[in-house]
Amino acid sequence: MALIRVAALGFVVLSVIYVLLSFSARAAFRRKLRREWDDERPTQDRDAFVKQGMEDYDASIRPKLFLGVYILPVCVVILMIYLTNFQ
Repeated sequence: MALIRVAALGFVVLSVIYVLLSFSARAAFRRKLRREWDDERPTQDRDAFVKQGMEDYDASIRPKLFLGVYILPVCVVILMIYLTNFQ
C-alpha cells in the first residue's frame, strides 16, 4: 500500500513539473517568435506568424522531450532499487 502511495505522489509531482516546463517553454518560444517578427517585419501579420511558428513548434520533437520528465526519474529509481537489492 505504501508503494502505491509513493508512486501516486511521484506521479503527481512529475506531472506538475511537466506542466510547468511545458508552459514555460511554450511561453519562451512565443516570446522569441514575437521578437523575431518585430525585428524582421515579415509580410504576414504578427498573429498569423506566431500561430504558424507555434504549430511548427508543436510538430517538432522539442515538446516531446519533456516526456523525459517521466521516463528518466523512473529509470533512475528502478536502477537504484536494482543496485541496492542485487549487488
